Amino acid sequence: MVSVTLPEFRQRQRPAAILLNLLVGCGVFFWILPLLIAVWVAFHPVSQQARFSLFSPLTLSNFITAWHSAPFAHYFINTALQVMLIVTVQVVLATLAAYALVRFRLKGQGVIFALILLQLMISPDVLILNNYKTIGALGLRDTLAGIAMPYFASAFAIFLLRQTFKGVPRVLEEAAIIEGASRMRILWRIYVPLALPVYTAFVLVSVSFHWNDFLWPLVITDSVTVRPLTVGLQLFSAPEQGVQWALISAATLMTSSPLIMLFLVLQRQFVQSFMRSGIR
Repeated sequence: MVSVTLPEFRQRQRPAAILLNLLVGCGVFFWILPLLIAVWVAFHPVSQQARFSLFSPLTLSNFITAWHSAPFAHYFINTALQVMLIVTVQVVLATLAAYALVRFRLKGQGVIFALILLQLMISPDVLILNNYKTIGALGLRDTLAGIAMPYFASAFAIFLLRQTFKGVPRVLEEAAIIEGASRMRILWRIYVPLALPVYTAFVLVSVSFHWNDFLWPLVITDSVTVRPLTVGLQLFSAPEQGVQWALISAATLMTSSPLIMLFLVLQRQFVQSFMRSGIR
């Protein structure tokens, strides 16, 4: 039996670690390359965009032109209101549903939970026609409520919170009941604080998804009044106007900048919440 010392083991593993780091670096470079190109195109004049010279002049004219070419301020407000409405209702409904599934004895509880999980297996795009008919019958076409309503019930949020609530000791709830606390007070004072990492993780995922959602808002909106940012971006790629890559890149950076800044500010909380909640 041949014994290997720790320095010798590290020496043997060094080439493999270097190769792995090179592969990861190449993957990161090719992943971030489109973003780097978009930043370059957005901050340089049209005549300098294909040269990639370090001495090319910088300009903000693309951002100014893009901002004045469409009501982006209105788009930002619409998108923010839409995302806030969706995420708020999702959290409230998921909290109540998860608590009911964990602490109440319901007939067919397993079947109910299976039907909830079934939503995770169905792509939202498959239901666009049925959702369109339903929203139209309710008279909510071209409204923020019409955009948000199909996303109010989130099976993903219910699943995460149910698994978290199941880990809360029942003794805590029984003690609170003895003290005269109501069900809602128990839910608010015990379950919600213990599930804060899960709430943080879900809210970050939901905000990112609905901020970038395109197909459903495109189908259900007809006017600028409630049009979100993603639908407003199609103005710059209209065939009759020609593809203006400088304006597209500038507008894309403007629309994605809130999410980027949110991630940079909450980067530590972002990673910790995912680790604690078990989302991979």
